[in-house]
Amino acid sequence: MMRVVVLAVLMSLPQLAFGQPADALKQAQAAFDQAQIDYLAGKFDDAAKGFESAYNSRQFPQFLFNAGACFHMKGKKASDVDAYQKAIDYYKKYLAAEPTAPDKPKVEKAISALEAEIARLKQAPVQPGTGSGATPPPPPAQEVPDAKTRGLVVIESEPQNATIYLDDQKKGPFAQTPWSGSLDGDHKVIIEKRGFMVSESTIAASSDKLFVLRAVLGKEDFLGWIEVTSNIVGADIYIDDKSVGAVAKTPHSKNIKPGKHTIWVTSEGYDEYKEEIEVTPGGTNEIKAMLKGSPVGKLDVRGLGIEESTIIVDGKVACERGPCLKSIQEGEHTITVTRPGYKTYSQRILTRAKTQTTVKVSLQPKPGRGDAIVTGVIAAGFMTGGIVLGLQSNKYRDDLKAGVKDGNTAPIDSNDPRFTKGKIFAIAADSTYVIAGFIGLTAVYYAFREKGSPSSALIDVSALALQPQLAPGYAGIGMEVHW
Repeated sequence: MMRVVVLAVLMSLPQLAFGQPADALKQAQAAFDQAQIDYLAGKFDDAAKGFESAYNSRQFPQFLFNAGACFHMKGKKASDVDAYQKAIDYYKKYLAAEPTAPDKPKVEKAISALEAEIARLKQAPVQPGTGSGATPPPPPAQEVPDAKTRGLVVIESEPQNATIYLDDQKKGPFAQTPWSGSLDGDHKVIIEKRGFMVSESTIAASSDKLFVLRAVLGKEDFLGWIEVTSNIVGADIYIDDKSVGAVAKTPHSKNIKPGKHTIWVTSEGYDEYKEEIEVTPGGTNEIKAMLKGSPVGKLDVRGLGIEESTIIVDGKVACERGPCLKSIQEGEHTITVTRPGYKTYSQRILTRAKTQTTVKVSLQPKPGRGDAIVTGVIAAGFMTGGIVLGLQSNKYRDDLKAGVKDGNTAPIDSNDPRFTKGKIFAIAADSTYVIAGFIGLTAVYYAFREKGSPSSALIDVSALALQPQLAPGYAGIGMEVHW
């Protein structure tokens, strides 16, 4: 039976948390909840005091940010210089308490915008008022952004320093307990530590809630422990049955039942690594996969009519029909795109690892060969005429030779009309052959010449990188795109 106890409450824990009394959590919870109510009601001063009180109970940097957001919105609503200054002070306290905050550039940008607004308000002339007082201050500048308070999720375990996985172990470790930060929406939380049972639970994080998840991990003496690493970070790990898909990515460690197990480690562009291990209770097995091969990039071939085209890479069919998205090893490759009735496109490209090469193909239709056919028919006609004329010339020649041989005809006389006619037919035949040959060569040229524009393509190369961003107050994934 699993000996795991998971308590997920909204700050109603009787246990200790992070080594502090449970009543501190309750005080922070009460102050946080009331501060959120005041913030939504527009009572920004009261809300800021509430978040400051929550911070005094539990020093979560998010509380300082929320206090700054309260004064931020108060200043924007009323063009209040003092409120803006207090917002700046709290934002700076937040950055001091969380120096590696991933949102640091955004907070610093907000601070700059507030400082500029303070300077604008101080320089604005004060208009004399009528009746009870001066005219209202000028409206806030358009550059001042809105600010929103943040919720908070706290994940802890007993014992601490357990590995946290968010939603799926395939994504790799998310953090270690204890952890606190901002999340939103429903998430599956997996908490694992060597020698202890795995804890799995679901949280419903919200931007206006303080949520605490505490996992008490039961001891698991009969399990073994595996640590899988590879020379290629992020390689897929399969255990026992490849058909169920990858269970995680390197590096990865986990509890596992004793007995024989088969481990596969794979990555695109590399040979598969396989190892069989014998796991013993309480023992540790280290799998160090050395993958051989080369890194890969992505090839994306698309374009109008690509659905009827065949994509060939280095002489081998990559896709019978487009669009075609394939992983190919980095280096030079010849890309060929063919389509019946269209000119073939062929180009040699260079692909690199962790990049996607997009080839947008524009195939041009093959021109008709009617001019070549007509010219060939004319050439054949002249050739036929030349043959007829040649045969007629040969006939006169043969008649003269036959008469001389039989003695019926005097030796050939140049004045004999048959001699003259034969000579004329021979000259005409030779001329006709020359014309037929010239026209025939023209027909061949028409048949093989390249008419119209050649097929072409636009080639884009983009480098995509998903980078985990992890900090005590935040966790997520950032994406960079380089062109």
